[in-house]
Amino acid sequence: MTATDRIARQVAILNGDDPQHALPVTAPQGGKRGNALYADVGALLDGTIPEAPKPTLLYRSDGNALFYEGEVNVIFGDPESGKTFLAEAAAAAAMKAGKNVLFLDLDHNGINATVARFLDMDVHEDVLRNQERFRYVEPEDRLHLLAVVENTTSHDWAPHLAIVDSIGELLPLLGLSSNSPDDFTIAHGNVLKPLAVAGAGVIAIDHLPKNAENKLNGPTGTAAKRRAIGGVAMRVVVKEPFTPGKGGSAYLTVNKDRHGGLRRVCPTEGGRESVAGLFIIEDSPEAIRFSVMAPELGDAAKAENVSTDDLATLDSLDPPPSSVRDVRERLRWRNQRAADALRHWRSNGSQALPGNGNQEVLS
Repeated sequence: MTATDRIARQVAILNGDDPQHALPVTAPQGGKRGNALYADVGALLDGTIPEAPKPTLLYRSDGNALFYEGEVNVIFGDPESGKTFLAEAAAAAAMKAGKNVLFLDLDHNGINATVARFLDMDVHEDVLRNQERFRYVEPEDRLHLLAVVENTTSHDWAPHLAIVDSIGELLPLLGLSSNSPDDFTIAHGNVLKPLAVAGAGVIAIDHLPKNAENKLNGPTGTAAKRRAIGGVAMRVVVKEPFTPGKGGSAYLTVNKDRHGGLRRVCPTEGGRESVAGLFIIEDSPEAIRFSVMAPELGDAAKAENVSTDDLATLDSLDPPPSSVRDVRERLRWRNQRAADALRHWRSNGSQALPGNGNQEVLS
């Protein structure tokens, strides 16, 4: 059985259908193929080729937004890094701008806490009461979740933004494995993609693995997660821990941007991930204020926790460092610390850079 057959069978089982009749495989009658099966490239070329999509959800201080409507976006980071705060800020901003929001609470934040957070973020009570503007659900089981998706994608109402908190709870709720590419493809095809196709900017929250080296690549589980992202994958890195009554802040870095609409308005500093902004929460008894400050040069080093002391140490080496291995052996640093520090040392334009721009030696 091929991978496609396995996916078809599992999707059919998930939907309660007969697996043998999940996907008709009979050939078109008379050798004719329906044009509706394929994109009409001719129509595209005869008209105006549309511009690449641009983010339109959660605007920064400079007027550029972070997330795409009509695409699957992902927020990921360590526990208590502000992931749900960021998603809720995007939802609050959308509702205050007149957009519709669906909140799929799979992580059991609870309706009381969620609604209270939106009220504190100055979302008007009338908006939260109106199910044409805001819909919250904590699905009881797989059938409940699939019914919500079906209702959302096949009726007149459609959200501009759909929060899915979180992917870590989505797959088990569907009876699927978080480490299986096929299983994630099923979850994506049954929940995330239909919401995006209906026009919603999906913001799904995910988690990082515990292993320090694996964290660099992105969320836990299968690599199929990354391939399925049609919008932006955003890493959240704490700057100041989020605490009740005070707030906090976190750097946002771009792990993936399929259309490039966000990355092109982020400074490039030679690092792995461009900084998309600094997310700030100010929590007081009166209200919760949030903002996303546009990034500045130097933020990438701060987001990756590269200390100025490490950069100064590299600058003092004589002869100057030539590779990650050279730094690691001379300073007794671990590989990741050496790689991050050397990359940012080079991007800062040190005067002692005879090897600047050379191909990095990672071994």
